[in-house]
Amino acid sequence: MKRTLRTLATTALLLSGVAGAAEPASAPARLPTAAELKRMTARFAPVDIQVDVSKLPESERRALAKILQAARIMDPLFMRQAWAGNATLLLSLLQDTSPLGKERLHAFLLNKGPWSRLDHHAPFVPGVPAKPLEGNFYPAGATQAEVETWVKSLPEAQQRQATGFFTTLRRGPDGNFISVPYSVEYQGELSQAAHLLLEAAELTTQPTLRAFLTQRAASFLSNDYYPSEVAWMELDASIEPTIGPYEVYEDEWFNYKAAFEAFIAVRDDAETQKLAKFSGELQGLENALPIDPKMRNPRLGALAPIRVVNSLFSSGDGNRGVQTAAYNLPNDERVAAEKGTKRVMLKNIQEAKFQRVLLPIAQVALAPKDRKDVSFDAFFTHILMHELMHGLGPHNITVEGKQTTVRQALQASSSALEEAKADISGLWALQSLVDKGVIGKELERTMYTTFLASAFRSIRFGINEAHGKGIALQLNHFLDTGAVVVAKDGTFSVVPGKVRESVTALTKQLMELQARGDRAGAEALLAKMGVVRPEVKRVLDKLENVPVDIEPRYVTADKLTAEFGNAPVVGR
Repeated sequence: MKRTLRTLATTALLLSGVAGAAEPASAPARLPTAAELKRMTARFAPVDIQVDVSKLPESERRALAKILQAARIMDPLFMRQAWAGNATLLLSLLQDTSPLGKERLHAFLLNKGPWSRLDHHAPFVPGVPAKPLEGNFYPAGATQAEVETWVKSLPEAQQRQATGFFTTLRRGPDGNFISVPYSVEYQGELSQAAHLLLEAAELTTQPTLRAFLTQRAASFLSNDYYPSEVAWMELDASIEPTIGPYEVYEDEWFNYKAAFEAFIAVRDDAETQKLAKFSGELQGLENALPIDPKMRNPRLGALAPIRVVNSLFSSGDGNRGVQTAAYNLPNDERVAAEKGTKRVMLKNIQEAKFQRVLLPIAQVALAPKDRKDVSFDAFFTHILMHELMHGLGPHNITVEGKQTTVRQALQASSSALEEAKADISGLWALQSLVDKGVIGKELERTMYTTFLASAFRSIRFGINEAHGKGIALQLNHFLDTGAVVVAKDGTFSVVPGKVRESVTALTKQLMELQARGDRAGAEALLAKMGVVRPEVKRVLDKLENVPVDIEPRYVTADKLTAEFGNAPVVGR
């Protein structure tokens, strides 16, 4: 892994000034050896991430270098959020230069902590506790039930703050729970990041990029993210930065708290233009969803930009274990309702996944006659539709007469159910657009088979992870409805006459669970269907020598930082 000790030491120092120690649990019976850890990390195929930035004016390359510096701060921030003991442990690992120590450090940096995200969070470092489901978002020693009881005792406005994206819960001087804004909890790191973003804003000549950077710097200090989310939605520039607290996967108690991440990319104008037509189809798809019309949104947010980009760098929650191929943000339901959401496609990351992972999987998992139907176009277009469908369907709902959101109603089950919804309704939407003539008929031949191959790719992420559990649910539904069959040789294939009906039925089931805010129903469905069945396990066992995902090496980002990172900002 290509990382400098200086970068790692900086990360460790940023962490160590603020993180507390966690109570160690008794060590497991046996931890991985150096050789076993090497095999574990080899499941991530190293890929050099290089992007041509030569056409950017020098002002924009200088701005990009400052943005990259700010993005690197998201790593120590995220590790603080994941576990309070990460700082001390990272410093210890940096000092261990033995072969085993080096392998543990590599695995730690891949996973952003001492637990393997592909192996049900199994620890690979001695003396660490089980991975805390609550992360480091809640008071030490508190139980999930205590937090839930306290939240319910608050007035409605304080409940919104306590369950909001951008607060931690801590104990006050009197020992009672209190809400602490991220701008206070992470003041040191966010002040540094804000300063760098303001320097970048001074350098760029692109007005919407300058507006976003300025607003996001202000959000880091004020804890009010609404203005900068709107500015991000309106961003129209050659540089596409996403930086801040977004996804809630790391809060496995409630899916309330947003983790810090960054994706820094350069826009691919030609590919972006090709996909612009999809934005105009969203309201029509919403109006045709196979659910009760009362559950549909008659007026989606006005903005629905789609950006195809080439990634230079990702960090924090955007770079732990399995790499993100695309994203749909912001998650704030208020912004989504009023302004819409943006879909960002990381094309170079998707191409690497397709070549290094998906094609080899297809050779093992699919019937020989179907392997020719696995296409990058189908893979890329379904990922896009997955992200588009995150913005459709139920979000703001009413449960027992009270206004709430799907995320708050379903709590810990919301992420896996939402990922499954986006996947399956993405297939439903693609079929709808093929039928309408918006997409060529040839995609109908490739999209279901490509999705089936990709299901084996995603389930290897682990069913403890939202995407992996969601894909297990879908694959088992296909098997139960006869939409997918298993041959005597163990390979899988799609049944064309049954798959459309199966896709529609599951889309309806998942969205109606969300619309009702049916937490018990969601939990029961995931418990029953979010499992790896024997016929699936047999295929997974044959994929031992196929990478699970990629390990990016950010070559261009490192060059830019080295060239411009410490250059002074000259006023425009």
